[in-house]
Parts: sequence; C-alpha cells; structure tokens
Amino acid sequence: MRIVIAGGHGQIALRLERLLAARGHEVAGIIRRAEHADELRAAGAEPVLCDLESASAEEVAAHLQGADAAVFAAGAGPGSGAARKDTVDRGAAVLFADAAVRTGVRRHIVVSSMGADPNHEGDDVFDVYQRAKGEADAYVRGLDLDWTILRPGLLTDDAGTGLVRLEASTGRGPIPRDDVAAVLAELLETPATAGLTLELISGSAPVSVAVKSVAGN
Repeated sequence: MRIVIAGGHGQIALRLERLLAARGHEVAGIIRRAEHADELRAAGAEPVLCDLESASAEEVAAHLQGADAAVFAAGAGPGSGAARKDTVDRGAAVLFADAAVRTGVRRHIVVSSMGADPNHEGDDVFDVYQRAKGEADAYVRGLDLDWTILRPGLLTDDAGTGLVRLEASTGRGPIPRDDVAAVLAELLETPATAGLTLELISGSAPVSVAVKSVAGN
C-alpha cells in the first residue's frame, strides 16, 4: 500500500514509518519543516512538505493522490497553547479528512486521545485539547470514509512489549509509543476495523491477536 501520514515527524509517526517501510509499504510523511526531511528518509519514508495549518484542502488532496490509506498523527504537541490545539488537533484533522474524501482515499486512521470529547468542559489547555480532539473525531465519523479512531492511554517512551489491551473502552493506563505504532500498522492491514473507535493501553494480548479480536476474526 501507499500510506500518507500527517504529522510525519511525530514520535509515533516516525516509529510507524519504520514499521510500514519494513513491511514493504510505500510511506509518505507530511512535515512542515524541511529540516526534518532527513529523519523521515532514515525511517524509510518520503518527506512531503506541507503546513496543515495554512494549506488548502486542494493542496492537501494533491499529496493524497494515489494513496491507499491515510493516517492523521499530527498534534500541536506539549508546550503549545490553546489556539494551536484548535488549529492543529481539530482544524488540521478536519482538513486532512476532507482531503481524503476529495481524493477517494477511503481508509483513514486517526490517532486521537483517551478522553477526547467534543463536550469536554473547561478552559485549561488540556481541556481545550480534549475538546478539539473530540470535535475532530466526531467530524471524521460523519464522513463517508472507512475510518478507525485510536485513542491511546498515557504515552511513554518505554520499550514496546507487543502486548496490549485494545477495546472500545479499556479504562486509563500507560502505553509505549512503540506499541501504539505497532497497533496502527496492524490496523492499516485490517480493513475490518473500519467504523471502530478503540482505546489502547498495555495489556496481555499480542498486537495481532488484539486487532483480529476487535475486527471480529
């Protein structure tokens, strides 16, 4: 498959690019800073320069032409203010999904956040973030796409174990970024997970088993 990843220089995205390239897929990562291009190439991905905060839907659609799947893994990141939670975590996610619809790239995976809720209350930056992610998820679910929304728990840089808990509702818990990337790679190769919103934390099931289970296999 050809897979385009928004937020291609993110910590989960770089891990996912390595996994997908190793599996023989053609991977492109959207980045907004040219200086990150070499890191993507080292991960086996083609760097695509595009600022999702300022690009038009037509521009983003051009980068999705010929893709078989799209992954939204972009985020404003820690240290960013409320305004960028809206422009990136909500706005860029909406833009990327609209571009996928325009180009007919039906398989669409969103890396969301546990607790994301369009009705989340509060004015702290984290509250704004949870609301923005929830609004983006709700928007994507309303589109004619084969979407899967993945909501990981507390992200860690611990080495992945390959053992996870993947369900509609898991309760809170940590999950290494390695294992998030492994689950994303498996979801991309499991079309029967379309239409599911899933929570992910560390657990006892091997990644492939966990994904097959939620897919009904």
